[in-house]
Amino acid sequence: MLTKRIIACLDVRGGRVVKGVQFVDIVDAGDPAELAHRHAAAGADEIVLLDITATHEGRGTLLDTVKRTAATLFVPFTVGGGIRSAEDATAVFDAGADKVSINSSAIARPELIGEIGGSFGAQAVIVAIDARRASGVADPVGEAEVYVSGGRKPTGRKVVEWAREAEQRGAGEILLTSMDADGMRNGFDCELTARVSAAVQIPVIASGGAGSAAHFAVVFGRGRADAALAASIFHFGVTDSRELKAELRRAGISVRLPC
Repeated sequence: MLTKRIIACLDVRGGRVVKGVQFVDIVDAGDPAELAHRHAAAGADEIVLLDITATHEGRGTLLDTVKRTAATLFVPFTVGGGIRSAEDATAVFDAGADKVSINSSAIARPELIGEIGGSFGAQAVIVAIDARRASGVADPVGEAEVYVSGGRKPTGRKVVEWAREAEQRGAGEILLTSMDADGMRNGFDCELTARVSAAVQIPVIASGGAGSAAHFAVVFGRGRADAALAASIFHFGVTDSRELKAELRRAGISVRLPC
């Protein structure tokens, strides 16, 4: 049985961790370095830091924040936001990241996936997909659309098709965020996650909607996710990775034991 990963996400704006609901209604959640260390110590397998306004503001990643956060960590660390070139990725790796996540820049220039992977390996390149289900169609999941610029702009690209192309271009993982479920704590979009998981051979990380251990169990089962990411339930004390993993193990799901 493959071990499932639990990932804690830090959405960062202006050097602070924030959290919203469906990409709006943003509230402050704390300092990224402090939260990253706390989540890792509590048993998170990985930490993801997303500079959520970098692309919209037309700037690069906040490297000082990356450096300060990386210095506190002993688990794999992924950074996304504002990475537009292989040179940008190099700077983020030099600041302490183990992987990079690219979204808007990959849509704008898909060749970037292979350029970063060619230098650092496919395992270091995550393609993030912010997805919204289509409305008024017979198959809203199959017609789900990719959004960029922090969920502000529709691209006209279909989620499943783009996930396949990202894999073909050298992505090592897909980070799939359901914009419909984001921050609602009503569960992951398992149908969308399963559709993408079935379409690619690389790991799929489910994101958006975590509210309980049961939600993780369902997305690992019916959603076929290889990993699942959460933010608000960790930041605001609903649970931590140690408690979550204990519940998942009781449900028969293989997870890495916390140190």
